[in-house]
Parts: sequence; C-alpha cells; structure tokens
Amino acid sequence: MSEVKNVLRLENITMQFGGVVAINNLSLQVNEGEIVALIGPNGAGKTTAFNCVTGVYEPTNGAVYFHGKPIAVNHPQGKMVRQYAGELANKYRETRPVVYSPDRITAMGIARTFQNIRLFKSQTAFENVLIATHLRRSSNLFTAAFRLNLREERRMREKAMSLLETVGLAEEADELATSLPYGKQRRLEIARALATDPTLLLLDEPAAGMNPQETDELGEFIVDIKNRFNLTVFMIEHHMNLVMDISDRIYVLDFGRQIAEGTPQEIQQNPVVIAAYLGVEEE
Repeated sequence: MSEVKNVLRLENITMQFGGVVAINNLSLQVNEGEIVALIGPNGAGKTTAFNCVTGVYEPTNGAVYFHGKPIAVNHPQGKMVRQYAGELANKYRETRPVVYSPDRITAMGIARTFQNIRLFKSQTAFENVLIATHLRRSSNLFTAAFRLNLREERRMREKAMSLLETVGLAEEADELATSLPYGKQRRLEIARALATDPTLLLLDEPAAGMNPQETDELGEFIVDIKNRFNLTVFMIEHHMNLVMDISDRIYVLDFGRQIAEGTPQEIQQNPVVIAAYLGVEEE
C-alpha cells in the first residue's frame, strides 16, 4: 500500500480583520491526487482561506504548509495582540513568521482561479495563457535584448497553444478574452493557471453562473485535467451536485469555523451540515 503524501496543510489558521474573525482555528489537509472541496454558506470564510494559502492575506495566526514546507506562519502582533478574538493566541508566538508573496507561492507550484473571473481584458485568449508561461522562463534582460531566447519563446508559444487545445479554445485563440462566452472564460482562466505548471490547483467557484449541463461538463473537465496533468485539486463550490460527484473529501465551514469533514456520503448525511445549509425548524 502506497504512502499518502500530504500536499497542502492548514494548521490552526485564524484570519481576523479588525474585530471581525473571518476564519477561526481552521485545520485541514489535501493529499496528493485528491479533489477536496471546501463548502459552506455565503460569508463562511471559504475565499478567505484560499487567500491565506496563496499569499493574498497574511493569516493573523496559524501556519500553512505546502509539501511539508511552511509558506505562511504568523501570530497576533501589534494592536492585534489586544484585539485578537480567535483561538490559540500563543501557540506560534515563539515561531519565526513566514510570509511569501503570491508570485513566489505560484512559482512553488500553487495556481488558482478566482470567484470573479480575472482575465487580462485587453489581451486575447492566447496572450492570456502565454503571459502565464513566463513564470517559468529562464531568459533574462541580456538574452532578451539580444534575441538569444528565441527557442524558449517558441516553446512557450507552443505550450500556450497546446493548453488552449486542451481546454477546447484553440479556435478562439485570437479573440479577446472578454468577448468569449462566460463558460469559455472560466476554461480560459483554468488554462492560464495550468500554464504555470502547478502541482496544486485551487478553483474558487468554477461553476458559478453555469447551467446544469455546463456544470456537468465542467465536472468531467476538472477530473480530466487532474488526471492529465497529475494535479491535486482544492476547490470552493456551491453547486452541490458537482461537489458530490467529483470530490474525494469535503470540508464544511460555517461562520469561519470548520463544522464537518468527510466523504461526500458522510457530508450529505451529517445533521450539522444540513442545519447550516437548510436550517432547522424550531420545536
């Protein structure tokens, strides 16, 4: 039996904005080759968790590990020492803070899409993907100035076109990104993320705005790219049919707290999750 390899681990993550605790003591892990979903009502803290992983936010407390290496570690500091309303305020106080910028974290192998599509509006579909390939370039100012990087440029252009073919957008390569239908913009954003050669792909509500047929097709697409590119996938999603169909495990947040973890079947039958989503009748 092969050993389960941990790709992403959040340990006691708290994110506090002023007096508002958006995430409180969140711990979870995503193992190699899994599709793991993070679900919960609007405002539960799901995107905030993604932002702590990708360097958009520096967590107020706790640690994030990627392939066992800390990529974010912090504890309450300054005014937050007095304002802190989360848990385990002193656990990481003797630990050196670790902060990486989003570009450094992307270079490590974590790519993401966004809840609200963020494409380069004035660029074509091809250019959107090509720009992302430059993360892995080896050329520098000297080689670029003297056109010594032509082979690498050709390789990046071929890679961008190949990714567009993979996501079914080869025919739209020269169209402006914002002129594409909504569903195709979602696929383009995923292609751009894949261009950075990630091992972990974070998808923030990839099915938002899609009809049932498009959602079913997206589920097949996510499984396909996971297998084709040997990815681990961590996603936020509100379409429960999609979540239950393709997820290996699910974590549930409610008001910033983790209230459940389990397989799709376990989550479907969990009374705490049902109450958080649907409410319970008062006796």
